[in-house]
Amino acid sequence: MSKPITQLTVKEFMQLESASGLLLLGATIIALVFANTQLTFYYEKILGTPVAIQVGALAINKPLLLWINDGLMAIFFFLVSLEIKREFLEGELSSLSQVILPGMGALGGMIVPASIYIWFNWGDPEALSAWAIPVATDIAFALALLSTFGSRVPVSLKIFLLTLAIFDDLAAVVIIAVFYSQDLSSAALLFAGAALLLAVAMNRAKVTRTSSYILLGIVLWMAVLKSGVHATLAGVLIALCIPMRDQEGNSPLQSLEHDLHAPVAFVILPVFAFANAGLALGDISWVDVTHPVTLGITLGLVIGKPVGILLFVGLSVASGLACLPKCVNWLQLLGAAFTCGVGFTMSLFIAGLAFEHGSGTYFSGDRLGILLGSALSALAGYLVLHLALPKAEQGTAS
Repeated sequence: MSKPITQLTVKEFMQLESASGLLLLGATIIALVFANTQLTFYYEKILGTPVAIQVGALAINKPLLLWINDGLMAIFFFLVSLEIKREFLEGELSSLSQVILPGMGALGGMIVPASIYIWFNWGDPEALSAWAIPVATDIAFALALLSTFGSRVPVSLKIFLLTLAIFDDLAAVVIIAVFYSQDLSSAALLFAGAALLLAVAMNRAKVTRTSSYILLGIVLWMAVLKSGVHATLAGVLIALCIPMRDQEGNSPLQSLEHDLHAPVAFVILPVFAFANAGLALGDISWVDVTHPVTLGITLGLVIGKPVGILLFVGLSVASGLACLPKCVNWLQLLGAAFTCGVGFTMSLFIAGLAFEHGSGTYFSGDRLGILLGSALSALAGYLVLHLALPKAEQGTAS
C-alpha cells in the first residue's frame, strides 16, 4: 500500500522540496555573482563548452547549456510525470471531489497571467510566443516559503498547494508539446513512435523491470531530440509507461520516483538554475524594467497568479461545485496563491523554448521579469501568510 499523502507523504515531500528550494536560491545567487563579476567569462565558457556523443552516423553535438536543458530536464519531467501518474491512479487526483477546487484554481492561475502577458505584448508576434512564461509555478520555491511557517500551516493548505502544482506541471507538459515543437522530422518521429509503442507493449505484457524502460527511454529521448519535438517530452512519455504495480502489489513506479527525488531536487534543478539564472544586472535600465515583455511576466506572476486562482476558486465555491479546504480561510488562500507566482524553474525553461528560435532580443527581459515577479510574489506571499496563519503558540490542525 502507498503511504497516505495527508500524513507521511506530505511531510516528506515538503521537507525535500523545501530543501531543494533553498538550494535553488543558492544556485541563483551564485549564477548572478558569476554573471555580474569578472567570473562572467568563465560562466559563459563553461555553459558554451561543446559536448558531443557519436555512435556511427548518429551524432549529438550541443553546448553544455543545451545538454542541461534538453538532457537533465528530461529526467526532471520524467519524475514529474511519475508523480502525476501516481496521483491520478492512487493519490489526490484519483477522486473528482478532491481535484475540483485546486484544478479550478490552477486553471485560473494559467488563464489570467497569460492574458496579462498577451495584453502587454499584443502586436509583437515574437514576444507573444512567450505567453506561457507566467503560467508556471515553482513548487520547490513555493513549498520552501510555506515551510518557514512550520506547523502554523494547515495540512489542508499544503495539500491544496501540492495538488494545484500538479495541475500546473501537467499543463506545462501539454503547453510544451503543443506550442514549442518546431521543424518536425517525420523519420525521427516514426522512430520515436516505434519506441513508444514498444514501451506500451512492455507495460501491457506486465514487464516490471524499470531498467528496461529506462534503456528504451534513452532511445526515445534521442529520437525525440532529432524529431523537432522538445526532447524533455520523451521523459514524460516513457514515465507514463512505467507500471504502477507488479503482481506482488509492489510499485515499480513509486520505487523509481523515490530514487529520483533527491538527485532531481538536489542536483538537477540547482544545476539548471545556475545555468539559466545568470543575468547581467549592471546594464539594466528603467526602460528594461518597463519593457512589455518584462512587465507582462512580472505582473502576470505577481497579480495574474493570485487573482486568477482566487477568482476561479471563488466561482467554484459560490456555485457549490466545491468548498474551501478544512481549516483554511480566504486570507490564507490568498497567501498560498501569491506563492504560486514564484515561477522560476519552469518559467526559465519555457522562456528558453519560447525564444531559442528567435533573435534572442527578449531573453534578458524574460529573465528579469521572472526574477522580479518571483521575488515580489515570494515577498507578498510571506507577508500575507504571516498575517493570516495562526500564531505559533496556537498551533494548527494537522
